[in-house]
Amino acid sequence: MQILEYQERLEMKRDMDLIRDLLLEVEGNPLYDGTKWVHPVNPSELNIKNHSREEVGYHLTMLIEEGFIKGKSGMETIPVINKLTWKGHELLDDIRDQQIWAQTKKRTEGLASVGIQFIWEIAKAEIRNKLGLP
Repeated sequence: MQILEYQERLEMKRDMDLIRDLLLEVEGNPLYDGTKWVHPVNPSELNIKNHSREEVGYHLTMLIEEGFIKGKSGMETIPVINKLTWKGHELLDDIRDQQIWAQTKKRTEGLASVGIQFIWEIAKAEIRNKLGLP
Protein backbone atom coordinates (compact mmCIF):
# COMPACT_ATOMS: atom_id res chain seq x y z
CA MET A 1 0.00 0.00 0.00
CA GLN A 2 1.28 3.42 -0.94
CA ILE A 3 0.23 6.45 1.06
CA LEU A 4 0.49 9.79 -0.65
CA GLU A 5 1.27 12.82 1.43
CA TYR A 6 -0.34 16.17 0.77
CA GLN A 7 2.18 18.95 0.35
CA GLU A 8 -0.23 21.54 1.65
CA ARG A 9 -3.44 21.12 3.60
CA LEU A 10 -6.01 23.70 2.64
CA GLU A 11 -8.62 24.73 5.15
CA MET A 12 -11.92 24.92 3.33
CA LYS A 13 -14.45 27.35 4.70
CA ARG A 14 -17.63 28.20 2.91
CA ASP A 15 -17.35 31.59 1.22
CA MET A 16 -20.77 33.03 0.43
CA ASP A 17 -19.35 35.69 -1.90
CA LEU A 18 -17.63 32.97 -3.93
CA ILE A 19 -20.88 30.98 -4.02
CA ARG A 20 -22.74 34.02 -5.34
CA ASP A 21 -20.02 34.71 -7.93
CA LEU A 22 -20.15 31.10 -9.15
CA LEU A 23 -23.94 31.18 -9.47
CA LEU A 24 -23.75 34.45 -11.43
CA GLU A 25 -21.11 33.01 -13.77
CA VAL A 26 -22.94 29.76 -14.45
CA GLU A 27 -26.17 31.64 -15.15
CA GLY A 28 -24.54 34.26 -17.35
CA ASN A 29 -22.23 32.05 -19.40
CA PRO A 30 -23.89 30.51 -22.50
CA LEU A 31 -21.59 27.47 -22.19
CA TYR A 32 -23.69 26.35 -19.22
CA ASP A 33 -27.00 26.19 -21.07
CA GLY A 34 -27.77 22.59 -20.16
CA THR A 35 -27.01 21.15 -23.61
CA LYS A 36 -23.48 19.98 -22.81
CA TRP A 37 -21.15 19.10 -19.96
CA VAL A 38 -18.34 21.62 -19.50
CA HIS A 39 -15.22 21.00 -17.46
CA PRO A 40 -13.52 24.24 -16.44
CA VAL A 41 -9.91 23.52 -15.48
CA ASN A 42 -8.97 26.84 -13.89
CA PRO A 43 -10.88 29.41 -11.82
CA SER A 44 -10.19 32.01 -14.54
CA GLU A 45 -12.42 30.03 -16.92
CA LEU A 46 -15.24 30.86 -14.49
CA ASN A 47 -14.12 34.50 -14.18
CA ILE A 48 -13.03 33.83 -10.59
CA LYS A 49 -9.95 35.60 -9.27
CA ASN A 50 -8.13 35.28 -5.95
CA HIS A 51 -9.36 31.73 -5.30
CA SER A 52 -7.51 28.47 -5.85
CA ARG A 53 -8.70 25.58 -8.01
CA GLU A 54 -9.33 23.67 -4.79
CA GLU A 55 -11.53 26.42 -3.33
CA VAL A 56 -13.53 26.79 -6.53
CA GLY A 57 -13.92 23.02 -6.87
CA TYR A 58 -14.99 22.66 -3.24
CA HIS A 59 -17.65 25.36 -3.57
CA LEU A 60 -18.95 24.06 -6.90
CA THR A 61 -19.20 20.58 -5.39
CA MET A 62 -21.25 21.97 -2.51
CA LEU A 63 -23.53 23.79 -4.99
CA ILE A 64 -24.00 20.55 -6.92
CA GLU A 65 -24.68 18.52 -3.76
CA GLU A 66 -27.28 21.04 -2.59
CA GLY A 67 -29.00 21.06 -5.98
CA PHE A 68 -28.22 24.63 -7.05
CA ILE A 69 -26.09 23.54 -10.03
CA LYS A 70 -26.42 20.46 -12.21
CA GLY A 71 -22.96 18.95 -12.42
CA LYS A 72 -20.79 15.95 -11.75
CA SER A 73 -17.99 15.91 -9.23
CA GLY A 74 -15.38 13.20 -9.17
CA MET A 75 -11.66 12.86 -9.40
CA GLU A 76 -11.03 16.28 -10.94
CA THR A 77 -10.52 19.30 -8.70
CA ILE A 78 -13.18 21.36 -10.46
CA PRO A 79 -16.36 19.43 -11.29
CA VAL A 80 -18.06 19.18 -14.66
CA ILE A 81 -20.91 21.70 -14.96
CA ASN A 82 -24.08 21.55 -17.04
CA LYS A 83 -26.39 24.36 -15.89
CA LEU A 84 -28.02 26.23 -13.06
CA THR A 85 -31.03 24.38 -11.65
CA TRP A 86 -34.43 25.92 -10.92
CA LYS A 87 -33.42 26.09 -7.25
CA GLY A 88 -30.17 27.80 -8.26
CA HIS A 89 -32.05 30.40 -10.28
CA GLU A 90 -34.41 31.02 -7.35
CA LEU A 91 -31.53 31.62 -4.92
CA LEU A 92 -29.64 33.78 -7.39
CA ASP A 93 -32.70 35.90 -8.12
CA ASP A 94 -32.91 36.69 -4.40
CA ILE A 95 -29.21 37.55 -3.94
CA ARG A 96 -28.41 39.05 -7.37
CA ASP A 97 -29.06 42.70 -6.47
CA GLN A 98 -25.84 44.13 -4.99
CA GLN A 99 -27.75 46.26 -2.47
CA ILE A 100 -29.79 43.28 -1.25
CA TRP A 101 -26.61 41.18 -1.04
CA ALA A 102 -24.78 43.88 0.94
CA GLN A 103 -27.70 44.23 3.38
CA THR A 104 -27.95 40.45 3.74
CA LYS A 105 -24.26 40.18 4.59
CA LYS A 106 -24.49 43.16 6.95
CA ARG A 107 -27.30 41.49 8.91
CA THR A 108 -25.12 38.41 9.47
CA GLU A 109 -22.02 40.32 10.63
CA GLY A 110 -20.78 39.17 14.00
CA LEU A 111 -22.05 35.62 13.58
CA ALA A 112 -19.47 32.85 13.35
CA SER A 113 -21.25 31.33 10.36
CA VAL A 114 -24.66 31.21 8.75
CA GLY A 115 -26.17 28.49 6.60
CA ILE A 116 -27.26 29.06 3.03
CA GLN A 117 -30.95 28.60 3.86
CA PHE A 118 -30.71 31.30 6.53
CA ILE A 119 -28.86 33.63 4.12
CA TRP A 120 -31.63 32.99 1.62
CA GLU A 121 -34.33 33.87 4.18
CA ILE A 122 -32.52 37.10 5.09
CA ALA A 123 -32.28 38.04 1.40
CA LYS A 124 -36.02 37.39 0.98
CA ALA A 125 -36.71 39.59 4.01
CA GLU A 126 -34.55 42.35 2.52
CA ILE A 127 -36.48 42.11 -0.76
CA ARG A 128 -39.83 42.33 1.10
CA ASN A 129 -38.47 45.33 3.01
CA LYS A 130 -37.32 47.03 -0.18
CA LEU A 131 -40.77 46.49 -1.70
CA GLY A 132 -42.52 47.72 1.45
CA LEU A 133 -44.13 44.34 2.09
CA PRO A 134 -44.65 42.86 5.58
